[in-house]
Amino acid sequence: MMNGLQILFLALMVVSGFIAITSRDLLAAVVTFGVFSFFTAILYALMGALDVAFIEAVVGVVTPVFFVSAIYRTSRRASS
Repeated sequence: MMNGLQILFLALMVVSGFIAITSRDLLAAVVTFGVFSFFTAILYALMGALDVAFIEAVVGVVTPVFFVSAIYRTSRRASS
């Protein structure tokens, strides 16, 4: 059974995921993806899966760094 704090972070994950998918600015989408990953790591920690939360936090930090470096080497806006 999920408690109120877990439901809150699940809702924040849904909102940040929706914003990341619908964003037209690629940098904003990457930042929102990082926020999504942060909320996911916290949710895993609240559920007691600390090893999975740690891996999610590491992947959530490393992946946006690569995405941002790729964005700065290309155009920032998505094509229409």
